[in-house]
Amino acid sequence: MAVSFNTIPNTVRVPLTYVEFDNSQAITGTPVKNNKTLVLGLRLPNGKVNAGEPTRITRKEQAEAAFGRGSMLAEMLKAFLNANPYSDLYALALDDVAEPVCATGKITVTGTCSAAGQIALMIAGISIPVSVRQNETATTIANKITATINANTLLPVTASASGTDVVLTCRWGGITGNDIDVRINYYTGEILPAGIAVDILKMTGGAGNPNISQAIIALGDTWWTDIVNPFTDADNLSLLSEELQSRWGGIRQIDGLCWIAYRGTHAQASTFALSHNDYLYTCIPTNISPEPPYIWASVNAAVCTYALNIDPARPVQTLELTGIKPPAISDRWQWNERNLHLFDGLSAYNVNANGKVQLDRVITMYRVNKYNIEDTSYLDVETIKTLSYIRYAIRSRITQKFPRHKLANDGTRFGVGQPIVTPSIIRAELIALFTELENVGLVENFDAYKESLIVERDANDKNRINVLSNDDLVNQFRIYAHSIQFLL
Repeated sequence: MAVSFNTIPNTVRVPLTYVEFDNSQAITGTPVKNNKTLVLGLRLPNGKVNAGEPTRITRKEQAEAAFGRGSMLAEMLKAFLNANPYSDLYALALDDVAEPVCATGKITVTGTCSAAGQIALMIAGISIPVSVRQNETATTIANKITATINANTLLPVTASASGTDVVLTCRWGGITGNDIDVRINYYTGEILPAGIAVDILKMTGGAGNPNISQAIIALGDTWWTDIVNPFTDADNLSLLSEELQSRWGGIRQIDGLCWIAYRGTHAQASTFALSHNDYLYTCIPTNISPEPPYIWASVNAAVCTYALNIDPARPVQTLELTGIKPPAISDRWQWNERNLHLFDGLSAYNVNANGKVQLDRVITMYRVNKYNIEDTSYLDVETIKTLSYIRYAIRSRITQKFPRHKLANDGTRFGVGQPIVTPSIIRAELIALFTELENVGLVENFDAYKESLIVERDANDKNRINVLSNDDLVNQFRIYAHSIQFLL
């Protein structure tokens, strides 16, 4: 037997006892993967954290101080923490463009109040009740609405009164402001005070988005397992897609899944989705909902990452999106629309009996291969997350077990304890790892894996081992079909 030491040389002559520690055999079983979520978004000028600085966020008030109360990014982070307070959460702020083009909307009041009541106004999913007294005119009410909006610094808009009109302006520029919802009487039983009417002109006119190229640079080589992105314009999606593809590859191996959302009708959402084809994006179509899509993206990521971090292969269907209000009944997706979404590269959700938004199926935006032929290999986010974990488990096992080993051919006679690895040793380790992955329900068909596994020494580089494996991922139980042939 020829024991090899890492730190104790053979030339020691000074007595007496020398003991070293070697952790290469200490870890057994499948490894715990440390997941990190990064949320991108706009800050306000009064935020204390500069743009381009990844910052860990643990508390809601911290988010407001860092990026400005009522900012897009602060609200995204608060929504995430509300749905998942246990994630390792970071934020990366962007500044608005130099001359922002802000979205605007308008609330018009008509009539005179004949009976005291309350206007149940809601902006971006936030309720803003405005009390109205008898005999108050439209101009007075418009001034009240303006004051109430401006007093609520959580809102993404500011207001200015002009006669009977209330002009709303987004607090930042860009097309994201066009998705801010303004409505009245969302909840059942809410009605306007007698004698007045309220007309709402939706937010529009916002143009452009900040370029996220500097944010991509700020990502560095940190492994962000999930990225929440509020910017869905083609240029920014293309820029981030290139970075995600690079991270997914076999050299960098710091893959991440990007979570986005899109607001619009079925036709608009489908048109958007069909213009993309990316397995590292997952998009949920919100329809005409109270909360803006950047909040949907954040909450969807929060809920799904919490579950997928526990088990990357377990389906996320039926999970509720905490804090998200469903669209009005007339605006909710019908079954056939949800099913079409799942062919267009969009995730699907429904509204359960408790009026909660719950997930049907969360998929990537990957639809076709490079030959434009339908390809379901990367359809589900569970597939992406399972592959990512398996790669991490393999890397963890090999680097932990064989950190400074020599490489020899099978059949080489070397002493027990020598730090030497051979193809057959690697093969045995991979088979052992597969059984552990099988035990936790991530893979199946052990016999097929073992039979097809190829581990060989590279013919040109004697310092390299090449492996080919066929890992059969477990699938998700999604559909139960049953035909009853009844008898009378």
